[in-house]
Amino acid sequence: MTPAMKKARRWGDIVLMAAAACLAAWMLLPLAWALASALKPLEEVYAFPPTFWTADPHPSNFVEAATRLPLLRFMLNSLLISTVSMIGAVLTSAMAGYALARFRFRGATVLSAAVVVSLLIPSEVLMLPRFLIYQALGWVGTYKPLIVPAWLGGGAFNVLLFTRFFRATPTAGEDAARLDGASTWRVFFHVALPSVRPAVVTAGLLSFIFHWREFLDPFLYLTDFKTFPVAMGLRTYQSQAGTWANLLMAASLIAMLPLVVVFVLCQRDLMRGLGVASAGRAPERGA
Repeated sequence: MTPAMKKARRWGDIVLMAAAACLAAWMLLPLAWALASALKPLEEVYAFPPTFWTADPHPSNFVEAATRLPLLRFMLNSLLISTVSMIGAVLTSAMAGYALARFRFRGATVLSAAVVVSLLIPSEVLMLPRFLIYQALGWVGTYKPLIVPAWLGGGAFNVLLFTRFFRATPTAGEDAARLDGASTWRVFFHVALPSVRPAVVTAGLLSFIFHWREFLDPFLYLTDFKTFPVAMGLRTYQSQAGTWANLLMAASLIAMLPLVVVFVLCQRDLMRGLGVASAGRAPERGA
């Protein structure tokens, strides 16, 4: 490579990094604005022209946001719903994906196509039928409509994710376990499932984030204020007193913390999971 080509490549890298930095800054701007608004006194939030930063920050807004309404209770409710739903989604979608990837049975191709097609169905189409079913079962006002569906397949995307992973993973370990007399269930839980850990982490993390942020289903099925998850709880900062904009921003940032922590802890497996699922190759051990 000639010096001119090296110089051109270096400038190209600089431009690419600068563009990436600008894009990252643009994406982080709403978060920075929320933090600035959370530290402002209420009258300054609605001041015109607006100011980005305040000369009189109020860190006590975070304490007030957590105590004026039962924010901790809302977050614990969300933690319960998200954790139980995540376990069900990962377990049942892994079973379904394993069956589609490993077993040969009549209608497997049609079933796989139906899973793909189900991704195209808007959730709003199923909203009324689901509500009528849950109402007939007496589940309205409980967490069952929010949790039980996650234990019935875990979602089409998760099923396809596990199917792709299992098909990309060698079967040598499973065959050896069967030769040693292991049952299908034992092979699945002790050999197959640990071998697709990135898929487990990816499906679990996406499921947890989805249920943590879900607003519409809790709005439809929950009626008791004490059972509200954090998404509905944040809404009460507006519906009960629409002037608490600074407390709403502070509470929103507090509610984001669990998601940030989970993402930071799991980002390596998440990136591997999404990469393997898109490339269709088996994950390397110890990578």
